[in-house]
Parts: sequence; C-alpha cells; structure tokens
Amino acid sequence: MITVDGIAVTGPARTAFDIGRRTRARQVRLQRLDALANATGVGIADVEAVIAAHRGARGLNRLRRILPLVDGGAESPQETRTRLVLIDAGLPKPETQIVVRDPYGGFVARVDMGYRELKVGIEYDGPQHWTDPKQRQRDIDRQVALAALGWVIIRVSADLLRYREATFVGRVEDAMYAAGWPGRAASGNLPTPARRVAS
Repeated sequence: MITVDGIAVTGPARTAFDIGRRTRARQVRLQRLDALANATGVGIADVEAVIAAHRGARGLNRLRRILPLVDGGAESPQETRTRLVLIDAGLPKPETQIVVRDPYGGFVARVDMGYRELKVGIEYDGPQHWTDPKQRQRDIDRQVALAALGWVIIRVSADLLRYREATFVGRVEDAMYAAGWPGRAASGNLPTPARRVAS
C-alpha cells in the first residue's frame, strides 16, 4: 500500500496482482494489465515479487498464465486485442512499438507491433485513421516510407478483428512466410494453421 493525497492505495505491482487474479475474461484481463504496464512501467518481475509474498492467494494460476503475455507497449485495448489474436493463432508474440530508422539512423516511423527481423509490421487503425483526411495522408506517406525500407505493413480495423479474424491472421502469416519465416513448427509455436477466410 502507498499513500496518495492522504488516501491509502495499492501500488502498480499489487494492482496488477489483483487485476490478474480477479478479472475472469482473459482478453479484458490482458487489456487492463497492458494499460497498467503502459501507464506505470510496472514489470513482470515486480508482479512476481508480489506473487512470492502471497503464495496462497486465489487466482494465482490465472495470473501466472497471463503474465507472459503482458506488454506495456500496447497503447490501446485494440492493440492488445490484435496482439492476442496473433498469439492465439500460434504466431510468435509480436514486438510492440518498433522504431524504424533509415540507413543513416534517422527516424522513419514507430510501428504498433510486428516482427522486426522479418520487416513485417501490424498497425491497428482506429476510426480517426479513416475519417481524418490529414491523418489518412500521414498514414499513406508513412506506409510509403516504410515500404521503401522493405517493410510490409498489415493494417487492421475493428471490423477485421471482429468479423474476419482468420483473414487478418492469414495476411500476417503470408507476409511472414514471404519474408522468410520458417513457420510455426520451426519457431516453436502451435503447429495448427489458422482457418482461412477469403480476403
């Protein structure tokens, strides 16, 4: 417990400990833990220290299962959801907030998530990416700059995640294979392929 303005509150690690044990829905649990890690910088080791001090607490198995998936790089619940869809499909856990630089070290872009070694990026586009003309133009310019450096960017929307999840996974997987990824079995991930839906 810590005190903020005279009120006793739990610190970030204890809050993560409580959320991770008590929130039943896996996706919601991960979204909340990602948001907490993003806002506070709390790390998995910090939460593991709280676990060690509370060995008999309820929900520890639930917490232990979700902790390896926590990533403070997720900047929205939908980015967490996007990452979880890829992991659940058997793809490797993507790196978040990848900074891409040109050959001279100049900043080009920061990609929501992806696979740096394959130059495959995934960008979650909220409504503003489709409705704001200036944002749309920035996105186009950014995608052109990334493509010039050999990056393939897969764009995902709420509709794609909700209704065509397998299509999204297939697009990412196809880009990874095209970039030389050896596949799920070689990378130690689930060997079952994602169900495909027409693009």
